[in-house]
Amino acid sequence: MARKAFSYFCRMQKTKGSQIEFIALMAALMSVTALSIDALLPALDIIGVAIQTKTPADNQLLISMIFLGLGLGPLVFGPLADAKGRKSSVYFGFTVFIIASFICMYTRSFEVMILGRILQGIGLSAPRTICVAIIRDLYEGDYMARIMSFVTVVFLLVPIIAPAMGKVILDIWNWQAIFLVQVIISLFVMLWFWRRQEETLKPANRIPFSIERITRGFRETIKYKRTMGFTIIQGFIVGSFIVYISASQQIFQNQYGLVDEFPYIFAGLASAIGAAILLNANFVVRFGMEKIVTGALIGFFFVSILYVILFNDVLHPSVYVLIGFFAMQFFCIGFMFGNLRALAMEPVGHIAGIGAAITGLISTLMAVPISTFIGRFIEETTLPLFIGFSSCAAISLCILFWIKKKAPRTVVLKP
Repeated sequence: MARKAFSYFCRMQKTKGSQIEFIALMAALMSVTALSIDALLPALDIIGVAIQTKTPADNQLLISMIFLGLGLGPLVFGPLADAKGRKSSVYFGFTVFIIASFICMYTRSFEVMILGRILQGIGLSAPRTICVAIIRDLYEGDYMARIMSFVTVVFLLVPIIAPAMGKVILDIWNWQAIFLVQVIISLFVMLWFWRRQEETLKPANRIPFSIERITRGFRETIKYKRTMGFTIIQGFIVGSFIVYISASQQIFQNQYGLVDEFPYIFAGLASAIGAAILLNANFVVRFGMEKIVTGALIGFFFVSILYVILFNDVLHPSVYVLIGFFAMQFFCIGFMFGNLRALAMEPVGHIAGIGAAITGLISTLMAVPISTFIGRFIEETTLPLFIGFSSCAAISLCILFWIKKKAPRTVVLKP
């Protein structure tokens, strides 16, 4: 009896340890993306000088263009992972990312740097997308949601520390070293993934890769009013958030002169989003996704319009006031990110893989031009940013009310 109990205890400890490692590995696959975006922020001005950008707004493209790649990549890697397996697609994605990183490291051309950042995003879309597919292969239902929540918690640590890490690398070496460190970390994650993760897609479940499948999935996806409505809202919200990410260095370092403090400010504001995501896990069960999105969207609109009203003639409000408004905005955004994606996917669950890739592409193709347009106006003040926030929120609310609006009932009069 004692021997059986000891054997069971050892088995449980091994399973627990394996699960912890699995969560850490999946979070690492996702985290390389956040690292590649946020670690570069402290170096944008220096890189801009090296590649001869003409305005600070051009530097913002070094951030926003990686999102374009992240939107395009799943159209290839999603079907490829279903056809050839999860692991080979991850290796392919990391290979593209590493090649693109060396392009960024050695170029002195603005146009080639933009190309490199887009390729980085395309490559990183593979581990970012496929880690979710791996979790879906191994778990289902509430247990899958639980694993995903643990992975998200670990993943949220990266945006908090990445700018500080980028600044340390910049102070010790140079901006090229930031890309080199990203390559080293991605190689470590890829090696870890190769050694410790088995292929999760069974041969019987593989679907041949075809362009026709993507085309058919696109036609199917755009038929659904709720899917398209929530996808468009996501495009506006993600677009307004990308403006902040790409312009945050310009705002805090250039406009407010907070060069050393910037990584800590960025970390604090990232924590506001993290807090909302953690709270959402409990709130969504009690109130439902649609009510949470509605409340968060209304809050996002009123906070941004309040800033526009109070500071429309103030060039630089107190940095504490600015941080407070940003924190409220991002707390609202934290409740929308996952819920908007889930609401958009509800009608297309029967084509989940292709549906996720297409909705992600549509929202990204909206978000990047929106962020680029708004970012051009953030030269000397943050007011255009909040005008952009309020405009995106207002349009999104109109779309939300359109989604909620039910078709009028037809009354048949009897003769």
